[in-house]
Amino acid sequence: MQVTLIRHGKTAGNLLGRYVGRSDVPLCEEGIADAERCRKDFEKRAVFVSPLLRARMTASILFPNAAQRVIEDLKEMDFGAFEGRTAKEMEHDPAYRKWVDDLCEGACPGGESQEGFRKRVVSAFTEALKTADGDATFVVHGGVIMAVMAELAEPKRAFYEYQVQNLCGYSADVAWKNGAPTLLNARPFAPERPDGGTRSLS
Repeated sequence: MQVTLIRHGKTAGNLLGRYVGRSDVPLCEEGIADAERCRKDFEKRAVFVSPLLRARMTASILFPNAAQRVIEDLKEMDFGAFEGRTAKEMEHDPAYRKWVDDLCEGACPGGESQEGFRKRVVSAFTEALKTADGDATFVVHGGVIMAVMAELAEPKRAFYEYQVQNLCGYSADVAWKNGAPTLLNARPFAPERPDGGTRSLS
């Protein structure tokens, strides 16, 4: 069994560097155009998606004939009071500075901690995989991909080493042990650029 995790296309907030977690925003025009260029010439019967619009729009463009299986707990992290703001806008906010100084692991004011987020996402991902009919494709969020890979991929790598750009992600082989998945042979991928080159994941 193989799994593919794809980050949704660009939103206006992504272009501006804003923390976009629970805000239910659409793809921007550039995000739609990018996704249309990445549309594949093969069929998928079903894809797992976050309930947020940007993930569902991306899945609709990439896999127009696939049924979408919405997984509620694959939403992006809840950034609480930091939602919709940029790092620049919060550079003098003591709550934000403390969160950053703690490596962004504590709870955002009014939001989630990284630990709680990771547990939520990995549990939802695992349960979804158990229902997959063959290989599984997920169209989700950058943070969701980071959480899944950091918790389940082997060999282990740090959470932030799994950051991906829009429409990028990972494919991996799934091995099961005692009802829990392990992701092996993880392979990063990036869509082709209009000039025929490949977008960097760095």
